[in-house]
Amino acid sequence: MYLKEELSKIINERQVVDDYMVLKETVNNQSFVKGGIPSCLVRPQNVGEIQKIIQWANEKKIPVTPISSGEPHLRGDSAPLFGGIAMDLKNLNKIITVDRRYRVTMVEPGVTFYQLNKELYEAGLRLPMPLSPRKSKSVLGSALEREPITIPKYHVDMSAPLLCLEVIFGTGDTFRTGEASGPGTIEEQWKADRKQKWDSGPGQISYSRFIQGAQGSLGVVTWATLRCEVLPTLREFVFIPAENIEEFINFVYRILRLKLGDECFILNGLNVASLLQDGSDIHLLREELPPWLLVLGISGYEIFPKERISYQKNEILNIACQFGLVPKHSISGIGVQRLLRNLEEPSEPYWKLRPKGGCCDIFFLTTLDKVSKFISLMYQISNDYRYNIEDLGIYIQPVQQGRSCHCEFNLTYDPNDLKEVDKIKKLFSIASKTMMKEGGFFSRPYGSWAQMAYNKDAGSREAVRNLKKIFDPNNIMNPGKLC
Repeated sequence: MYLKEELSKIINERQVVDDYMVLKETVNNQSFVKGGIPSCLVRPQNVGEIQKIIQWANEKKIPVTPISSGEPHLRGDSAPLFGGIAMDLKNLNKIITVDRRYRVTMVEPGVTFYQLNKELYEAGLRLPMPLSPRKSKSVLGSALEREPITIPKYHVDMSAPLLCLEVIFGTGDTFRTGEASGPGTIEEQWKADRKQKWDSGPGQISYSRFIQGAQGSLGVVTWATLRCEVLPTLREFVFIPAENIEEFINFVYRILRLKLGDECFILNGLNVASLLQDGSDIHLLREELPPWLLVLGISGYEIFPKERISYQKNEILNIACQFGLVPKHSISGIGVQRLLRNLEEPSEPYWKLRPKGGCCDIFFLTTLDKVSKFISLMYQISNDYRYNIEDLGIYIQPVQQGRSCHCEFNLTYDPNDLKEVDKIKKLFSIASKTMMKEGGFFSRPYGSWAQMAYNKDAGSREAVRNLKKIFDPNNIMNPGKLC
């Protein structure tokens, strides 16, 4: 009651919520991270209100946890650990600019993929996206958390597609990164035909990289610019089935090195079926699918689109033949239009929850040539814990133009079956430790991963702690999540 009264002096009373059931939902997540139910939830309407709340919380030393995406919460990064204030940013949902000439958009944290895609398509643009994000997923939240995108050739480094941003640090100070830092206001920069695309700076430091992956523990990002790409005029997809994932590795290395195709990712049968179906139909479709499926998208743009697709397709077919692979234009009734619809439109209900209602993810970075080793390990651990590998989803996403890859295991389970939930918790813990021990790089250390990851490198741990002391000296921003 004290917090609500005090915060109601800063913002409108209707923007402060202390209903227990609403507050409880901020803690619920699919990763088993246990949080502390916050004392209240605030829904600021603008940047000024965010700054006032953080300044007040900094003075009173009260924790603030920013939340930009809607339910279901997956990783526990936005679950408050020590109560305090949950800051719901979904009302800041303005698409500030869309510029086709410079292929850039500026968005607030409450903008979802579903909302942004419509406006980008009208402008002839598209944003490289994660694999079928949930409908309530924040575009800005996804970029800040470095979620992998499905087009490796546009993934030049791990920060893509994030460019510049504005952040209110834990001190209450507002800061703009990269080209957006100045000189002049953002509006004055627009008049000078500057579009906030250069992400380094101010000076020679890339402050955006400090904020990326910080899980809101340094401050609240109020807007960001994102690099877009021209919307294709024509698109085709080829599907390459395989019995074993090793059959794909050298082929994928070759086509990515030659920058052939756009979308490129690998799924096992369960994940393909989950993307395309819902309910009992998932298991029926899975029985018709091959164990593994490589999906390749080929795009043609405004200039000679048919010719562009033709030469890339012929080259892909020739290379596939060299590796004994057989590309197909449809498989088990899955055609181009059906796949496009599922890739471009956020999934509802979220595809990972479709098989059994619950899903716990284990993901890390590795290289393509080591993926089969990690999959074998996962199968072995699953068998040891009597987890049915038919319920295990696997997603392999090349990143950084093929220099590395995102390896993800989706442990689906029935959240109403307490025995199965307990089994998944144990499996998640031992599998995570094993993958890290065997060389998996947990670049996004959520929950229990944070302690495991930072304990392996004391130098990195101290560097992050020092950053935290600079930008959030009173440790009010999402405390307990890093180091």
